Amino acid sequence: MTIASDNAQQGATHQYRAMRDVLQAMDDTLPGKFEITKEGIVHDMMSPGGPHEVTAAHISRRLEKVMPDELLAHNGTPDVEDEPEGIMRHPDVMVIAWTDLDTEASIDPHTLIAAIEVVSRSNPDNDWVSKMRDYPLIGIPTYAVFDPRTGTGAVLTDIHATPDGPRYATRKDFVYGEDVTIAEWTISTEGLPRYAASGSPES
Repeated sequence: MTIASDNAQQGATHQYRAMRDVLQAMDDTLPGKFEITKEGIVHDMMSPGGPHEVTAAHISRRLEKVMPDELLAHNGTPDVEDEPEGIMRHPDVMVIAWTDLDTEASIDPHTLIAAIEVVSRSNPDNDWVSKMRDYPLIGIPTYAVFDPRTGTGAVLTDIHATPDGPRYATRKDFVYGEDVTIAEWTISTEGLPRYAASGSPES
């Protein structure tokens, strides 16, 4: 039984590394954001700017105004990666200590204080379903979702064991205009942009 389990794990790791190699080969050749989940590669088409990027920038700036100097709300590279779990994600904003960001490799998800996603109009299930499953699995204690489609969001915390694996036990929903608490810090959601009712997707 142990040998079979080890072989399965090695096979999964090999498959994950193969997907990573594919993404590296495509780097800067295709638009959008690429991530790896248990189901395979996720390609989220995003055009620069628009409500998606403006929302992420507002959240980052508002958090950094209330957080201590040793932390930042980062919205750049690198990826967050848990190779044993076969997951590589790229949060729109991650709350992390400067010292933990100082790495040439991918970021260890266990160093994150919070991951924040702005829901993409082109692939909302990636944020509301897949990442809601993946983030507790890789040990991110707080996950906040902002949805410019509806002007609503949620903050998920308190990872606990379930028959389907680690899941968030607590969910606090909010609507734009309310204050929202992410980890230890409360920010306003006033004035965050919404996606237009018609036209091409901004993200």
